[in-house]
Amino acid sequence: MEERQLKRKEQIEPPKGKLGVLIPGVGGAVSTTFIAGVEAVRRGLAEPIGSLTQLGTIRLGKRDEYRIPRIKDFIPLASLEDLVFGGWDIYDANGYEAASFAKVLHRDHLDPIKDFLETIQPMPAVFDRRFVKNLDGNHVKPGTNLRAHVEALKEDIARFKEENGVDRCVMIWCGSTEVHLKAEEPHRSVEALQKAVDADDPRIAPSMLYALAALESGVPYINGAPNLTVDIPAFVELAREKRVPIAGKDFKTGQTLMKTILAPGLKARMLGLEGWYSTNILGNRDGLVLDDKDSFKTKEESKLSVLEYILQPQLYPSLYKNYYHKVTINYYPPRGDNKEGWDCIDIFGWLGYPMQIKVDFQCRDSILAAPLCLDLVLFTDLAQRIGMHGIQEWLSFYFKSPMHKQGLYPEHDLFIQLMKLKNTLRYLMGEDQITHFGLDYYMGDA
Repeated sequence: MEERQLKRKEQIEPPKGKLGVLIPGVGGAVSTTFIAGVEAVRRGLAEPIGSLTQLGTIRLGKRDEYRIPRIKDFIPLASLEDLVFGGWDIYDANGYEAASFAKVLHRDHLDPIKDFLETIQPMPAVFDRRFVKNLDGNHVKPGTNLRAHVEALKEDIARFKEENGVDRCVMIWCGSTEVHLKAEEPHRSVEALQKAVDADDPRIAPSMLYALAALESGVPYINGAPNLTVDIPAFVELAREKRVPIAGKDFKTGQTLMKTILAPGLKARMLGLEGWYSTNILGNRDGLVLDDKDSFKTKEESKLSVLEYILQPQLYPSLYKNYYHKVTINYYPPRGDNKEGWDCIDIFGWLGYPMQIKVDFQCRDSILAAPLCLDLVLFTDLAQRIGMHGIQEWLSFYFKSPMHKQGLYPEHDLFIQLMKLKNTLRYLMGEDQITHFGLDYYMGDA
């Protein structure tokens, strides 16, 4: 954060006008669950369970002050009533058709809002099958010229804003996981990226074209997949130039969420780890995409990094130096969106005696992801309005592979991430940081 340019409490104005939510992959399971859920909440048909911005509270001051407002009452976030949805998809189904196909939400949730969902008509997407090998859409932009695609996306953004009377937008990637890429020369600077786009360089993925169009349009970009997209020097530089927030990557939902809850507990009690075996079965479109080894490698890298950073084996070699960590994902169509994650965890305690933990998390992938989308859109819009451009590390709470400044290590511990998020909100609103020191309650006693 740049202190001279960052707005604080007295300068933060309430949000005005409509907020556009632009979604690459708008017809997918996560997107349609997110959009349908917001509309159901707006109509009073459901509760926004899982959303920190809507249901979460924040403690202010000392415990004996009992100041614990809702986050949405504490900081000026956009209202759900002001959200306008749009986006792109490689299939031309409207929101109701896409949500029905995804089979995440039941008819008794979808049918009362059918009239609204049918208005969500996807724009033709930028698509290159080399990056998502197991899908083949029929609703895509013609040609292969990357610069033409970027300009077409920028025109889509401008038209969406004009047609919907939208003041400002946030773009959130809810599309499929692309094949694994490593940062190379085209990704190292804005100049190199622009040259690569002009040259139709095969190392420029479709997600990067969306990000480029967004940032050049002054629109914040959130990466909800493990793709190599804005987490490269070129986009960090461009976000700083355009004064736009960027955040990512890969929504932290099922199995990795459990790891970031359990692993800090093991480390806090100095319990050792021999091995952590994780496997998943998943039957939705995401599962189909991850059935390709190159897309799975992108996801695997995101999921494997968590334990290394939480446990810090370099600091505790006797406990964590040589643990074995294995992650697999298996496509199993009968399960649909109801992902199941198994974890077999071999730990050891006092004098090295072995113990085991077994977790069977029968979760719903999109149900866990949808409230994350909502929170990220609202918080990122806040960041844009108060001048917090560039990497939004304070939003690490929501990601498997949180972006971070070069030279820092990412914070994966869910509880530290939550503290960072809430302390950022306290700072912005002129409140004291909460340290949980607590001794000052007792020092004055006789």
